[in-house]
Amino acid sequence: MSEHDPISGTIETWQIRKPAVESPHGMVASQHYEASQAGAEVLAEGGNAVDAAVAAGIAIGTVEPWMSGLGGGGHMLVYVAAENRAYDVDFGMRAPLELDPEDYPLVDGTDSDLFGWPAVVDDRNVVGPYSFAVPGFVAGMATALERFGTRSWRDSLAPAIALARRGMNVDWYATLKIAAAAPQLRDFVESARVYLPGGHVPAGEWGGPVPSITLGNLAATLERLAEAGPRDFYEGKVAAQVINDMQRLGGSMGAEDLARYQARIVPAHSFGYRDAQVHAAAELTAGPTLRRTLDMLAASTSPGAAPDAAMYCGYADSLLAAYAERLEELGDDGEASAPTCTTHMSVVDGEGNMVALTQTLLSVFGSKVVLPDTGILMNNGIMWFDPRPGQPNSLAPGKRPLSNMCPTVVDAGNGLRIAVGASGGRRIMPAVMQLISFLVDFGMSVDDACHQPRLDVSGTPLVTLDTRLPAAIVDHLAEGHQVARAQHGVYPALFACPNLVVHDQTRAMNTGAAFVMSPWSKAVPAPQ
Repeated sequence: MSEHDPISGTIETWQIRKPAVESPHGMVASQHYEASQAGAEVLAEGGNAVDAAVAAGIAIGTVEPWMSGLGGGGHMLVYVAAENRAYDVDFGMRAPLELDPEDYPLVDGTDSDLFGWPAVVDDRNVVGPYSFAVPGFVAGMATALERFGTRSWRDSLAPAIALARRGMNVDWYATLKIAAAAPQLRDFVESARVYLPGGHVPAGEWGGPVPSITLGNLAATLERLAEAGPRDFYEGKVAAQVINDMQRLGGSMGAEDLARYQARIVPAHSFGYRDAQVHAAAELTAGPTLRRTLDMLAASTSPGAAPDAAMYCGYADSLLAAYAERLEELGDDGEASAPTCTTHMSVVDGEGNMVALTQTLLSVFGSKVVLPDTGILMNNGIMWFDPRPGQPNSLAPGKRPLSNMCPTVVDAGNGLRIAVGASGGRRIMPAVMQLISFLVDFGMSVDDACHQPRLDVSGTPLVTLDTRLPAAIVDHLAEGHQVARAQHGVYPALFACPNLVVHDQTRAMNTGAAFVMSPWSKAVPAPQ
């Protein structure tokens, strides 16, 4: 058994709690308080859960832009209360049609970021224009709004435009995030101009006001999209600006990639877990692996009054087995644990409609490239692909990659309905699985579930244990597993970052909880 902290010297001595929030009205829980507030105001104005999620989802790209934005993609799980059905709005990224796998020759070593793939020359699948996948975010938001929303596209962009025009506030946490990526941001002219003004990481003076930075031409691009409509991103002026920048930068993404992109709506991947019904994202996400994990957990455990050593052992064993199957059958092998730039938000409205929205640029700051003409920070979605030929997830033109996103809606079978998801790469699904178990198997309150210590299994034999877990649980797991204890801290984030909302049909009450360790995340009820 290993007792060491896997990140030596990062002990945080504070104890942090972030109480859940309860309200009879709608609720938005996201990784940034200003995005949550924007969505809550949409609910207060009569918008539904999808309206709020779209407004908050676009707005969050202006306040934590390294996590998601116009240059990314994702999945939105929508539960429609009147139909008692769930849908997956798939706006995942695609490989460019002109992508040539020969442009990614392997060299000695492993990649510089998340997945531990064999290294590619110049890290071009990780950083820079050859790492761009075709972004689906704008199409996804527009498709969800058209099918399930009630508000106009223009109104949906208004909060983001206002925030972009104001500028992004750079507090200590933003300074930390920018500083961590500065060595790569400085390699791209517009990225350095935006995020490293004067060649330095922006930071406020001790006791002084929080500085702000302007995100290049992003505000103007948002205003153009509000005026011209979402297809302008794919076939209009904004598309032309994106392709103009691409021609200057290089890479394989072209006008046809944008023009042909369409988001799609498919039935959610629905299945049973004990007395609950789970609706997850489908196909090339973590949804099918979540199902396999919960199937094995249900077959191997009998929950008692609270999670005990046997239950945590069940969590570890089911995750280890499910990930082994995923890696062998789906080809998503070699992935190491590291921070990602994904963000997640969960929304419920007064009618009980729910949204679990996960969106991403993949790595922190994605490709590290800000497009000069538009201010769009581009994804590095090509890194999702295995650069080795002949694998199920190998690079290929026009192909969709595997991803770890796991937005989920759960009917717990006891009058509670849950929308949950997280950011954190491979750590996402284990967090979602354990939160479902805490709420379904043990009837925990939302507050207790979000503060309950978790373990993590991320595709290797190592089981990472929150240092708050009791010694008896740690010792039991160590008898049959390779374990390490790790602090659940602010930075680095060694566990996933979940946000969730719960609708109590019996009490006509909604509860929201945001990721406890983040200084920015917040659950905000609709003001009345």
